Amino acid sequence: MPPLLSDEPALPGLIWAMRFDAAGRGRLVEPGEEIPALGRFGEGFVWLHVNLNDARVPALVAEGRLGPPDLAAAAFASDPHQRVTIEDGQVGGVIADLTRDADLARDTEAPAAPERLPDAAGRLHFVLGPNYLVSGRRHPIIGPDAVREAIAEGRALPGPVALLETLIGRVAAAIGARGTLLSDRFDGIEDHILDERIRDETRHLGPIRRDAVRLHRQLNGLRAVFHRLEEDGEDLPEETREAAARIAQRLDALDRDMVVLAERSRLPQEELSGLLARQSNRQLQTLSVLTALFLPPTLVTGLFGMNTKGLPLAEWDDGSTVAIGIAVLSAAAAFLLIRRLGLGGQKG
Repeated sequence: MPPLLSDEPALPGLIWAMRFDAAGRGRLVEPGEEIPALGRFGEGFVWLHVNLNDARVPALVAEGRLGPPDLAAAAFASDPHQRVTIEDGQVGGVIADLTRDADLARDTEAPAAPERLPDAAGRLHFVLGPNYLVSGRRHPIIGPDAVREAIAEGRALPGPVALLETLIGRVAAAIGARGTLLSDRFDGIEDHILDERIRDETRHLGPIRRDAVRLHRQLNGLRAVFHRLEEDGEDLPEETREAAARIAQRLDALDRDMVVLAERSRLPQEELSGLLARQSNRQLQTLSVLTALFLPPTLVTGLFGMNTKGLPLAEWDDGSTVAIGIAVLSAAAAFLLIRRLGLGGQKG
């Protein structure tokens, strides 16, 4: 039976709780079912995911129900800077994740509207113990939901370290998918720039570079967290340090891709600025040539338009025709002079 909206969670602020058996198979804790205390229970482990916006969560932290009080207080604080803290062989930290919009597709490999990509400013807070993982968030994020769905489909996880590694893997996959989408958009813009078919590339190129720089910034902080965990975790189990090394290696490769994308987007932006400047110069040059061509005919028509005595050709029946001929000849003479002096420039 699905839970009712009026059902009170077993812990204040709890979004879900999952129990894992000795084989690593997880299931959601049903409403009314007792949540195991953090630590050992049989041969399995527990995963708690909480909403840190709940005002009752700090009391749970102080009581030690979400991990060691000092470690949990540091991990679940509102400070958004990515960091990691190690205490008595347990780990707490804050890492980047992509925010999840209810209107966006749940599948990160096929994002919805291109103008509304997930933002990389989300944060996943966590405390990792020997037989538990407590995660928390203040805004909906992609990682925990994706892992919960994978577990519901039968994904087995041997322990909380593997659970955390899977969470980071989902975050990395989502960031990578977003980077691929940005790269695909950039390829189209780059083709237009090379073909000099400029439409609204200036408006689209800026956001691509901005998003690439933001992703690099978040990845740089994320990889620094796991490099520190790998280097300073002498008191941690070997399994945790090996997982940190694998995560750091994957994030290093992903960050290099984001740096390349940011650099790629910078160079065409400069080329686009130069191309727009050349187009503007050609347009100004064309306008200047047209002005020079029409200046002599304007002088001729102004001369014959004066209301003064002794105006040339005023008494001739074909005077207007002759005046028009003079205007055309003056324009042709101006054109030949422009060509002779090389002031017309070259097309292209």
